[in-house]
Amino acid sequence: MGDSLRSSVFSLLLGLASVTGGSLAVGPAQAQDDAGFQAYLDSLRPKARAMGIRDATLNSVFPTLTPNPRVVQLDQSQPGGGAYSPIPNFEPYRRQHVDAARIGRGRTAYQTNRGRLARIEAETGVPEEIMVAIYGHETNYGSYTGDFDLIRSLATLSWEGRRRTLFEPELLATLKMLDNGVPRSRLIGSWAGATGYPQFLPSVYLRLAKDGDGDGKADIWTSEADALASIANYFVHSGWRRGQPWGVAVSVPASFNRAAVTARTTAPRCPRVFNRHSRWLTIAEWRKLGLIPAGGGWPADSVLATLLEPDGPGKTAYLLTSNYRVILDYNCSNFYALSVGLLADAVKQ
Repeated sequence: MGDSLRSSVFSLLLGLASVTGGSLAVGPAQAQDDAGFQAYLDSLRPKARAMGIRDATLNSVFPTLTPNPRVVQLDQSQPGGGAYSPIPNFEPYRRQHVDAARIGRGRTAYQTNRGRLARIEAETGVPEEIMVAIYGHETNYGSYTGDFDLIRSLATLSWEGRRRTLFEPELLATLKMLDNGVPRSRLIGSWAGATGYPQFLPSVYLRLAKDGDGDGKADIWTSEADALASIANYFVHSGWRRGQPWGVAVSVPASFNRAAVTARTTAPRCPRVFNRHSRWLTIAEWRKLGLIPAGGGWPADSVLATLLEPDGPGKTAYLLTSNYRVILDYNCSNFYALSVGLLADAVKQ
């Protein structure tokens, strides 16, 4: 995010400051960056006004902001992974993320919230256990939601520039939240801008956060009812189909011809994720090919599903419906989506 000179300036900030006469003297490079940072924030005022954000809100927050070098460091140190880098097996991830402790806490959260969960499922069609599993994966049932100042982090990432097209709209959305009356103390989250129990980006909060407890507010930071209703609303808007499972674990016969079910198109979004899936077949067609469910029964014969073998041939495979794609819309990772589905199943047992 940004050029190497600016990155170098960030890494040298502490070294450029010196103590003189008992006060911290700001070095010329830091002063120059701070001035550029404030100039960038001022350049956002026309966009903010177009969103209805009041000047009073901007005037109250912009002068308080400074770049956060730690946020830039975290962004630039994100693991890469080229198009041809190897993909590890899923099983180690599953053991870590669908472990006994997380299942146990999930069952507690499930039972504690049964009344509101049942009501939300009746309204939306999103299963109770799926809401709980997202809650569990995102913040370990609310135990950790991040401790970064959202506005400062997003202002830093927007100004620094490497992914400005992603972060600038989120900064403006956060300012809109503040202007709408969300307290600044609530605007805390991950270094990349996710916030609250569901870890919504600010733009998602503005579109989809729901009042689940009837108090007139969408408080995804302290209200489990609001957080769960908001997760369900996200899934509804992403196309969740009522009454359809996310998928089913299956065993694949040794004689199975994988070449015959290879996907014929390349996904425009998250191709590294979707290219691991077969083409769509109905459950009836998969049954004729000799696949056997690992437990429980089959979905309806007419349901369409793709095949994913996350640990390779001979290991547990999964037939995945369009509802699995909704989980991927929340976080485009096969490991994440599989773990959500498996945790949901375990929580409901």
